[in-house]
Amino acid sequence: MNPAYRKITKFYLKTSRLLSNNLEKLKMTEHIYMIVLASIIGILAGFVGIGMKEMIHFVSDLSFSGHGNFLENVISTPWYLVLIIPTIGGLLVGGFVNLTAKEAKGHGVPEVMQSILIRGGKIKPKIGIVKAIASAITIGTGGSVGKEGPIIQIGASLGSSIGQFLRVPTSRLKVLVGCGAAAGIAGVFNAPIAGAIFAVEIILMDFAISSFSPIVISSVMATVITHLFLGDFAEFTVINFQMVSPYESIFYIFLGIFTGLVSFSFIKVLYFFENLWDNIIKMPAFLKAGFGGLSIGIIALLFPEVMGSGYESINSAINYINLDYNGLQFFEGFDFINTFWLMAATLIFVKILATSLTLGSGGSGGVFAPSLFMGAMAGATFGYLVNYLFPGYTANPGAYALVAMGGVVAGTTRAPITAIIIVFELTKENAIILPLMLTCTVSLILSSKLSRESIYTLKLLEKNIKVKNNAEMNIMRSLFVSDTYTKNFLSVYESRNFADLVSTLISHRMPFISVKNKKDEFVGTVSINDIKDFLFDKEELKFVLIAGDIANKDIPKVTLEDNCKDVMEIMNLKGYEGLPVVESKNSNKQIGIIWKKDINDTYHKELERIELTSNLATQIARSNAKNEVQFMEGYIITEIPAADIFIGKSIADLRIRSNYGVDILSIKKADGQNKNTIKAIPDADYIIQKDDILIVAGESEKVNKLKIII
Repeated sequence: MNPAYRKITKFYLKTSRLLSNNLEKLKMTEHIYMIVLASIIGILAGFVGIGMKEMIHFVSDLSFSGHGNFLENVISTPWYLVLIIPTIGGLLVGGFVNLTAKEAKGHGVPEVMQSILIRGGKIKPKIGIVKAIASAITIGTGGSVGKEGPIIQIGASLGSSIGQFLRVPTSRLKVLVGCGAAAGIAGVFNAPIAGAIFAVEIILMDFAISSFSPIVISSVMATVITHLFLGDFAEFTVINFQMVSPYESIFYIFLGIFTGLVSFSFIKVLYFFENLWDNIIKMPAFLKAGFGGLSIGIIALLFPEVMGSGYESINSAINYINLDYNGLQFFEGFDFINTFWLMAATLIFVKILATSLTLGSGGSGGVFAPSLFMGAMAGATFGYLVNYLFPGYTANPGAYALVAMGGVVAGTTRAPITAIIIVFELTKENAIILPLMLTCTVSLILSSKLSRESIYTLKLLEKNIKVKNNAEMNIMRSLFVSDTYTKNFLSVYESRNFADLVSTLISHRMPFISVKNKKDEFVGTVSINDIKDFLFDKEELKFVLIAGDIANKDIPKVTLEDNCKDVMEIMNLKGYEGLPVVESKNSNKQIGIIWKKDINDTYHKELERIELTSNLATQIARSNAKNEVQFMEGYIITEIPAADIFIGKSIADLRIRSNYGVDILSIKKADGQNKNTIKAIPDADYIIQKDDILIVAGESEKVNKLKIII
């Protein structure tokens, strides 16, 4: 290791340990501690957001100089420079990102979600710096992307860096990442509510009050900094939005359908180009990004509106102003009204293409602003058509453009609350809420039906990272039928007559009872549902009908080795409240029942256990002073090296709890240079590796037995 780097590392570790210990001496409650950190992150993110805006303005002024706004300056730039400037920008970004931090490529949000899901919220500090520079160059030189993706990743990196410096446990670190992301959006867009909602709805996917409170504080502090230096502003100016008629609700439903289709198209085209550039087109990264920039320049010769974030064109659409800017001759000869809707309709598809080329080739920037742009153009097109057909019942196209912005955001991100709130905060227009809610909901439903994954989660899915119910599924996979089933169950022989069967069911108040044959083998189940059709004729049938005639013989059976995730999927698919447990796959001898209610109770107890022990486990794992701690009478947390019989097997396969009576709370992983990384509460499918050190908890006697075995 370089001597200078070694000194810096030692200073960092010493300062980190000192500050962390001093903060602990203040005896703050966890809630107050998180509020303080959230406030610090919010303030710093506010300044970072201001700096990000200034960087983009600096690069754009350098690239397309002039006295107008960005779009006007692009239009007045000679055609050959419109080709050269984004090409140079692409070459610079592609080379810079490839050499420094490849994670800074793309739109940023999936990378933050990935850090939450598989790294416990850890993000390298340099990623934020690289992302800021790369995104400023991409946007400033005309890349068809927005600034929200970069600022989310930068803010998240800031929150993660502060958390890692102060050695906070994983559960807190994830919240601090959310604080940074929320503060980034709040500061850049002057939208504190949307920033907070975005962080909990998309980044953390958790609305728990313990997470939400610090995120709100961080978001507010970032907005305060923005107001202090830039003022309280609305990103888009809206003039007199109103619903002309209650019948317009019908049109907003159809607008939701239209924006849902646009959302689906954007997701598919974006990932088509990303896969094309990553897997088919083989050339150095900087050349790919350079060709991407050149492509944007070629498109901009006809459609300069697609360059940059496109806010000028969005303002034009929502205020029903000519979109042409004299930058096109394609529609020359049409009157203004025709030019407006033709331009708007064309720009939907051109923007999808331009953004996909920018990001697919290696540019850096967000997809939020392009989604707003596409929504505005889709709404303007739709609004012109309904206004032309039903002039007495509809508002002008600008109103539909405004609402459709939220529709496309909801359809692409699958975050309808964020979409509704952020469009409201960007416009400061109260009357928009009702049609916005209607359009966003319809767009979300349709887009979800057409594509299961959002524009963010699809990227994670391609990396085999499962997002939906990730925490729940990991816990469920680690729980087995043997941990949850009950040996107490009611059964009758298949020869039991109908009268006795009804009496047994009613007197015991069970959802169902098991039916067995003379060999005591499981045959099926009988529930109240199964007998209700026969109750009207119970007198005639009471000695004729038997349990074997009524029993449901198709009910699935499970074994002690099955995990609760698979069992719950069977129950949910068929609507069962419980399933019979048999000795083995090849046996029909019933030994118990597993109930859905018991699985849910066990799951929630497991969540509580994780919450109670994860902080302690992480502290023990990071401490070199003691390798064993008694945390309650008769129970210990200790470190044990991974045994040879464990290596190469997953935690689920080992079934540590069932076989040894202890729990794996976290894992120390050797990381070179005598350093360790911590994997707190590892996934059930984590593969034990050589040199792993397991942090386990359990009764002292059982932990000591495990030590002897290994």
